[in-house]
Amino acid sequence: MAFAFAGAIAVGTILLLLPWSTAADADTSLMDALFTATSAVCVTGLAVVDTGTHWTGFGQVVIMLLIQVGGLGIMTLATLAALLLSHRLGLRSRLIVQTESQAMRAGDVRRVIIRVTRFSLVTEAVVAILLTGQLMIRHSESLPEAAYHGLFHAVSSFNNAGFSTYSDNLVGFAADPFFLITVSAAVIIGGLGFPVVFELLRGWRSPRTWSVLTRVTVFMTTVLLVVGTIVIGISEMTNPLTIGDYGLVEGGALSFFTAVMPRTAGFNAVNIGEMRPESLFFTDLLMFIGGGSAGTAGGIKVTTFGVLVYVVWSQARGESHVNVGRRRIPTANQRQAVSLTLLAMGLLGVATFVLLSMTRFPFEAVLFEAISAFATVGLSVGITPSLPVDAQAVIVLLMFIGRVGPLTVASALALRQRQQRHSLPEERMIVG
Repeated sequence: MAFAFAGAIAVGTILLLLPWSTAADADTSLMDALFTATSAVCVTGLAVVDTGTHWTGFGQVVIMLLIQVGGLGIMTLATLAALLLSHRLGLRSRLIVQTESQAMRAGDVRRVIIRVTRFSLVTEAVVAILLTGQLMIRHSESLPEAAYHGLFHAVSSFNNAGFSTYSDNLVGFAADPFFLITVSAAVIIGGLGFPVVFELLRGWRSPRTWSVLTRVTVFMTTVLLVVGTIVIGISEMTNPLTIGDYGLVEGGALSFFTAVMPRTAGFNAVNIGEMRPESLFFTDLLMFIGGGSAGTAGGIKVTTFGVLVYVVWSQARGESHVNVGRRRIPTANQRQAVSLTLLAMGLLGVATFVLLSMTRFPFEAVLFEAISAFATVGLSVGITPSLPVDAQAVIVLLMFIGRVGPLTVASALALRQRQQRHSLPEERMIVG
């Protein structure tokens, strides 16, 4: 998995270094090309140069293809990882993985990958058509121009990338609720994860038959989106630099859009650097959590966060088991969630410390940048182009680890699971 993504990044870097990838009045360094290729393949969206003006049409198409490769790559590799686990684990764990991945046999690999690819392309086509029509009707773009921008943003939004061909990202569409909702819908669908999407397509009318994976993903996604919209809306409603000057409909759509993007798309319709501190802090939390498993989103995943929430809830109620509906979450899954979360927090702590030693930006801005890179979000308070080269290299590494790390670590933890044949005497200790 790591080699596959590294190879795609290397090819993308070479293509972006070609003379016809860069505009005539711009100059591309090796770090510019490497940073952009990594951000595209890892579907992050952070940029050190203006995507709309620095790159030619050829360069932008290269970026779009890298986003597509990265998005499809992580989804198919996640599916293959689920299949690998289903054949390496014990019977009980195998049944759990098979239920969640919806891929029952090794022979299903080809069928699942075809379904993933077909669904991706069809969804992107529908989103591209909707955006193209909107750009022609409401924003007076010609058909070729609208079709190109519509396709680019459809691919970027469905794959949770956050790249835009407009210099101000999507700030120019802040007063266009339809455009923002369309992009948000594509981000949510791509970020749910394909096991969840396929199960919802089959049984959306009967929630009682949903697997634990789908229940936790849908519930936590809904809660985070609702709470995020409310928190950001209340925090920014009096801020004239972000949402304060918009009406109820436009402001509501803008609040929802701003709450969706940390899932990890990275588009922005307001100036992130002008948001209030409480909004930025809450955005940090949303970025760290991320989206669904086996989807295009990053972060520790809503499933991991959901398991932790259910663990705390069960502990508070004095229950010996962690239950979701009529199913019990295995102890191994609980340990994996705790391990993955603590490893992510430790990595972010080290990365933030290193970045602070390399720059003179405020702690809040550096932490925001580190979380955005690790969670493959792409949001920024505006310091990315101003980072020194060594700090940009750290961000590149964070994006790469954030893309392949959580899935790799989760798979490794699951594959190392083994039955212990002895048990030591128990001794309780004081906690808290």
